[in-house]
Amino acid sequence: MKELIVTIVKPLVDFPDEVTVSETSDEKNITYLLTLNKEDIGKVIGKQGRVIKAIRTVVYAAGTSHNKRIHLEINE
Repeated sequence: MKELIVTIVKPLVDFPDEVTVSETSDEKNITYLLTLNKEDIGKVIGKQGRVIKAIRTVVYAAGTSHNKRIHLEINE
């Protein structure tokens, strides 16, 4: 799942080497924390949050087999 997030985000940003994803999980949730350069945060969020919403939709759909709730957050 981490690779999927990185594959989607890297082409969108100016500093692709600074894109990292960390994962934390408990019994009901999996949280992916996306860390980027501060200048790239706006590009990933997009106008009115459309880009991050689309990324989250893809990640949530890909993660339905885990039987856990998946969250994707951007670390500022």
